[in-house]
Amino acid sequence: MRVGPPRRRTPRRPARESLRRGIYVLPSLFTVGNMLCGFAAVLYAIHDQLERAGWLIVLAGLLDGLDGRIARLTHSTSEFGKEYDSLADVVSFGVAPAILAYQWGLRGVGRWGWAVAFMFLVAGSVRLARFNVKAGVGDRRFFTGLPIPGGAGALTMMVLVALNFELAVPRALAVVASVFVFLVSILMVSTIPYRSFKEYSLRQRWPATAFFVIALIVAVIAFTPLPAMALLLSVYLVAGPAEYLVRHLRRPAVVPPPLQPAAKPAPPAHADHP
Repeated sequence: MRVGPPRRRTPRRPARESLRRGIYVLPSLFTVGNMLCGFAAVLYAIHDQLERAGWLIVLAGLLDGLDGRIARLTHSTSEFGKEYDSLADVVSFGVAPAILAYQWGLRGVGRWGWAVAFMFLVAGSVRLARFNVKAGVGDRRFFTGLPIPGGAGALTMMVLVALNFELAVPRALAVVASVFVFLVSILMVSTIPYRSFKEYSLRQRWPATAFFVIALIVAVIAFTPLPAMALLLSVYLVAGPAEYLVRHLRRPAVVPPPLQPAAKPAPPAHADHP
């Protein structure tokens, strides 16, 4: 027979709370996969296996889009996840595409090539830092500047399309590619708004026409992935500056009010003398 105070049982955590504590690992695993693809793309690019490196960057972009969606759907967003995702993006969408573009053609212009590639990396890191600082501020329907996955996709599609058509890289083409990389870098650090499409939710009701369009886009990408992705990315790249220009042209000019003539001062009142 046991003598003494009764033993207290440690209260068990509810299963829902334990599950919620474990869910935070799920989006981080997608972020790790994103970083792994970027790291592998760097290794393949260094060994001149450029096509594999390019498709790994595309896969990193897919994983990067999924980790944020999963975090929001499972209500497991956190400051750690946001910062960790940015670090992974620097590797996958900053270092990897810069080395890929340099190994493909930018090295054809010598020191200017690696200078432009490094400028792309700096612009991408600045873009990520600005995004983290301004998170939750402003209109969530728009990004400020071209997102770094879009910039990385532009460089990757440039290389993959050139490899698909087996284009040689003479010095003239290397100069054009350097100018293109420079312009993409400028777009990333600019204040031109790009649509984020965050106002669209997969949990809301969609009209049948929109569902048909989405299914058509998915089918085209599945059957002809490289041309379809290159076309969609080109449209997105140009849509930001075009929409920004149209919005400013449609804005009515503020006409200052006409100047009113200055009123004449009233004559001083004369006092009556006795």
